[in-house]
Amino acid sequence: VQLQASGGGLVQAGGSLRLACAASGRTFNGYRMGWFRQAPGNEREFVAAINWSGGSTYYADSVKGRFTISRDNAKKMAYLQMNSLKPEETAVYYCVAGPGGLGRLEYDYWGQGTLVTVSS
Repeated sequence: VQLQASGGGLVQAGGSLRLACAASGRTFNGYRMGWFRQAPGNEREFVAAINWSGGSTYYADSVKGRFTISRDNAKKMAYLQMNSLKPEETAVYYCVAGPGGLGRLEYDYWGQGTLVTVSS
């Protein structure tokens, strides 16, 4: 599976961005997808995940109520709608995919990342 993230950019605090992740490869079927982020000098952290059907989602506590993950399997796409962004959420955001349940934080496939910069 190859993953290509896009949609990052510069936004003011309180603003919104929508990230997109395009997946390719025939083994994509059945995989959960998710997003991680890594801020400068920080460890990588989990943001959100969605199961294959899209019926179940899982979020980090820090983004609950502000971020929404979704997917379109027909298009092999996943999305992360980010609202009310905060400066401390400036980071490179990575799209991920892998088999298994939402409770797992290990992912087999990682995209190249897209930079989100939130200005104060």
